[in-house]
Amino acid sequence: MSAVNDTKFQPAVFLLTGIPGQEDIHVWISIPFCLMYVTSILGNSVILFIIKTDPTLHEPMYIFLSMLAVTDLGLLISTMPTILGIFWFNSREISHDACFAQLFFIQSLTLTESSLLSSMAFDRYVAICNPLRYASILTLPRITKMGLVSLLRGVVVIFPLPILLKQYKYCQVNILSHSYCLHQEVMTMACSNIRVNIIYGFFIIVSSVGLDLLLILLSYVMILKTVLSIASHAERLKALNTCVSHVCVVLVSYMPGIGLSVIYRFVKSSSPLLQNILGNVYLLIPPLVNPIVYSMKTKPIRARIIRVFIK
Repeated sequence: MSAVNDTKFQPAVFLLTGIPGQEDIHVWISIPFCLMYVTSILGNSVILFIIKTDPTLHEPMYIFLSMLAVTDLGLLISTMPTILGIFWFNSREISHDACFAQLFFIQSLTLTESSLLSSMAFDRYVAICNPLRYASILTLPRITKMGLVSLLRGVVVIFPLPILLKQYKYCQVNILSHSYCLHQEVMTMACSNIRVNIIYGFFIIVSSVGLDLLLILLSYVMILKTVLSIASHAERLKALNTCVSHVCVVLVSYMPGIGLSVIYRFVKSSSPLLQNILGNVYLLIPPLVNPIVYSMKTKPIRARIIRVFIK
C-alpha cells in the first residue's frame, strides 16, 4: 500500500516557468531571447570557423578559445528547447528524466567551462612569465589533454547528481522558477532528505569552481608580479592588454553563477523574478559576450573577421 501511495502522489513532471507575471507577453519576450540565441550561435560559430581556417591562429590561446566556443554552443543547445518552448508554445511540462538529463548537461558544461578558463589563465601566465618556453610547455598534445581532462572532470563530478535526484520522492507541486532545470532548485523539490545533495553540491563548488578561481587568481598574481618588473610602461600595457579579454570573460562567467548560488543557499525570501532573471543571465549572457569580447579585444581575430566579411 505504501508503494501505491508513493506512486499516486508523486508528480510525473516538473513545471517550468517563463518570466513570472509576464505570461501574457511571452511571445514578445521571446524576441530578445531569439536574438540572443542567434547572435550567440553565430558568434561562437564564426570564432570556430576563423580559428579552424586560419593556420596563423593555431596557437594555444586560440585553441583554448575554440574549446570555450564549443562549450558555449553546448550550453545554448541544452537550454534552447525548454526556454523557447515556454515562450512560443507555453510548453511548461518536463519529465523527471528529461529534467535530470538537462541539468546534467548544464552543470557539466558549466564546470568544463570553468576548467577551460583556468587553463586559459595558465596560458596567459606562461606567455607572459615564461615566454621563451611557451611553445615547449603548451604543445598541441598537452593542450588536447588539458581540454579532455576539463571535459572528463565536468562529466565525472556532475554525474552523481542526477542519479541522487532520481532516488528521491517528489510529492508536492513541483513548479520550478526557471525555464530550465537547475540542480540547486530541483533538489529542493524533493520530499526526501537531500542532505547528501547539499553536501556534495557544496563539495563541487569548493573543490572545482573554488579551485579554478584560486588557480586563476594565482596566475594573475604571478602575471602582475612579472609585469610590474618590466621597466617600460609601454611593454607593461602591451602585456596586460593580452589578458583583458580573458579577465572580462572570467567576470561574466563567474559573477552570475556565484550570485545565483548565494541566493539559493542564503537568501530565503528572494524575489522569484530576481531568481529568474539572474538564472537567465547565468546561462545566456556568457555565450553571448564571450565571442564579442574576443572579437573586439583580440586583434588577429578582429582582423580576420573583417577580412571575411569584406570579401
